[in-house]
Amino acid sequence: MSASAVIAGTWGPLKVREASHEVDEQAFNALYAATAGSLWSYVARVSGSPDIADDVLQEAYYRFLSSKRRDLDTVNAKPYLFRIATNLMHDRWRRSHERGWVDYLEMGIDENPDSGIDVRRVMLQLKPRARELLWLAYVEGMTHREIAVATGLNTMSVRILLLRARRKAALLLGQKGKRQ
Repeated sequence: MSASAVIAGTWGPLKVREASHEVDEQAFNALYAATAGSLWSYVARVSGSPDIADDVLQEAYYRFLSSKRRDLDTVNAKPYLFRIATNLMHDRWRRSHERGWVDYLEMGIDENPDSGIDVRRVMLQLKPRARELLWLAYVEGMTHREIAVATGLNTMSVRILLLRARRKAALLLGQKGKRQ
């Protein structure tokens, strides 16, 4: 999805809430180029759906641009965008009218037991919070503090929950290895 698609979206040209603040299109394009790929991948893997990732990505940038924090530099904007996306996913999980998240994840699982370690199957067995933390730590390479900002958790809570998520994933990977 291009930066202009995020700005235009289905709402027409972006109207910033405060008329005195215009969006610097070059700065936004640079921010989008630096963050969109990893943000989309995060949402797609945690939710299990590329369609949900597209929707959340667009809404996250829209909310970012509509906020008072839209002037953040890329280093500080990235955790804030992840926080917005995380909150949007949590909102979707709370609404039960959408198709179950597990169904989306199961659609992509390879049933061939000889294919080796299936990380998707392990991630499927983890709770959404554990998937979020593992993704942010090991795929995005975020520090505990950055994960805390992105998820709204306390830094110490991130450490404890990430430790538990790693232990659970290791246990599940160990069970996979024993079955072969």
